[in-house]
Amino acid sequence: MKMDERILREKTRGDCYRFLSACFCQPQKNVFQEEKVLQNLTKSLHKICPEAALFSASMEESILKYGNEELLVEYSRLFIGPFGVIAPPYGSVYLDGEQRVMGDSTMEVIRRYRNEGLSGSADVRELPDHVAVELEFMSYLVFKEIHALETTDLRAADEAVEKQESFSGEFLRRWIPPFCERIKENTENGFYSALAQCASTFIVNSRPADLCAAGGEGTPAASR
Repeated sequence: MKMDERILREKTRGDCYRFLSACFCQPQKNVFQEEKVLQNLTKSLHKICPEAALFSASMEESILKYGNEELLVEYSRLFIGPFGVIAPPYGSVYLDGEQRVMGDSTMEVIRRYRNEGLSGSADVRELPDHVAVELEFMSYLVFKEIHALETTDLRAADEAVEKQESFSGEFLRRWIPPFCERIKENTENGFYSALAQCASTFIVNSRPADLCAAGGEGTPAASR
C-alpha cells in the first residue's frame, strides 16, 4: 500500500470512530442531519468496512421514523435509567466482573489517556470508559498515526498502531460486542438496533492499514 493510500485509509477509519462516538452521545436529530453524521459514517464505512456500512445505511433510514423526543426516551431507557440501566455504556461493567463502574479497568483506561497527555476536562460529563469517550480516544490514536505518517516519522506511526491495537484488543473488542448484544436484545427502536450492529461489526473488523496490507488476521473479510 502506497503512503498516500495508507494515510487516506487511516483518515477514513479515524472518522468512523469519531462518527460512531457521536451516535452514542445524547441524541440530537437535528445535529445528526445538519452535520450529516450518518451519511458520512456510511460513506466512510463503505470504503473500509462494508459489512458495517449495511447497518449504518439502516440507521440513516430508521432515524427518519423517529422524532427527537422518541430517540431521547429510548436512549435514556437503554443507557441511563432511572429504573435500572438495560445496557450500561461503561467498559468496567463488562470487564471487571462486578457489574460496577470505575473499576480496575477504568483506572487502566485513565492511565492510557494520561500517557497521551489527555488529563480530562471539566466539560466532559461522561465517565472515562463510556463508549463514546473510548471511541473518541481511538480516533485520537488514529490521527496521531496519520500525523506521524505525514511527517515520515515511521517509528512514531508504528507506536501509534501498537497503541491502537493494544487499546482495542484489551478494551473495545472485549466489551463492545456484549454491550451491543444487550442493546439488540432489549430494543425495538430501529435506529439503536442498527447502531448496535454497526458498532460491533466495525469494532471487530477494524484494523490499522499496515496490518491489513500485511494480509494477516486484520485483513477485512471483504478483501480476503
